[in-house]
Amino acid sequence: MSLQKGSASLIILRVPGNARTAGLIFSEESVLKRELTPAQLIERSIIKKYRKELWAPFMTAVTRYNLIEPGDRIAVCVSGGKDSFLLAKLMQELHRHTKVPFEVIFLVMDPGYAPANREMIEKNAALMEIPITIFESGIFDVTYNTDRTPCYLCAKMRRGYLYDQAKKLGCNKIALGHHMSDVIETTVMAMFNSSKLEAMIPKIHSLNFEGMELIRPLYCILEEDILSWVRYNDLHFLQCACRYTETGYIASGRSKRQETKDLIRELKKTNPLIEQSIFNALHSVRIETFPGYKLNGEMHSFLDWYDSKEDGPIRLDGAREETEE
Repeated sequence: MSLQKGSASLIILRVPGNARTAGLIFSEESVLKRELTPAQLIERSIIKKYRKELWAPFMTAVTRYNLIEPGDRIAVCVSGGKDSFLLAKLMQELHRHTKVPFEVIFLVMDPGYAPANREMIEKNAALMEIPITIFESGIFDVTYNTDRTPCYLCAKMRRGYLYDQAKKLGCNKIALGHHMSDVIETTVMAMFNSSKLEAMIPKIHSLNFEGMELIRPLYCILEEDILSWVRYNDLHFLQCACRYTETGYIASGRSKRQETKDLIRELKKTNPLIEQSIFNALHSVRIETFPGYKLNGEMHSFLDWYDSKEDGPIRLDGAREETEE
């Protein structure tokens, strides 16, 4: 028998025998949880509990930046971390329910993981019911013996191997798990450490693999919301499976990215909306207020057209007074 109490639905089970065992009350959610598989519970958390934080901004990125088009065959690159596994579930759900015809495969590159790390990826994929395709590259063997910065070389080689394997599988796009926090941190790092205003765009054409694109469907999702989803589902993913980290080769000092994370976290104490503010700023750059900019590798100055009566590459009409007020 089912009763309504407020907005909550209660299921009352009447059992014979001792009165103490009669009238046991179970919430509908607890009964439902016993019926769903772990993967279904994870999917439900994305669509229901974290709809505002995860599903809605994911769909915003897909539609706002036109990331997925009819006929696409997309390789979702699963590294084993929280971001890539969330991306895999989001793309899987979209593929199941969208009217846009596209194909998706879940691609895992093993660069030379320790057996335990590879096993963790495989177990998480099984738990979340993600049918992964694994290929090996041996990148760790190359980067471990290089004199160059291993992290830079590893990232560059990973991208190349993923593009190459995806293309062999008939894909025209690869999807990576870069999220909004990555975008914001990259912008701040470039300004503070490289003397340039530079961001990370939602999609980009490959320079070395003709016809291939890279897309970032998590572009509008904050990392703190991903972490909250991970904790809610009691999930455990790879942190950093790099061989250098395992052997203690890399110094224990904080990276520039971690310093930037800490800085933004500190600024949020007095400005809770600072991340959204920085993100919105990237979408409303007023180039006419900058003394110089770089386009297609060529530097430009506002002086190039400042005194010209004709319009230059950008219009300055009216911008001066509005900016200086």
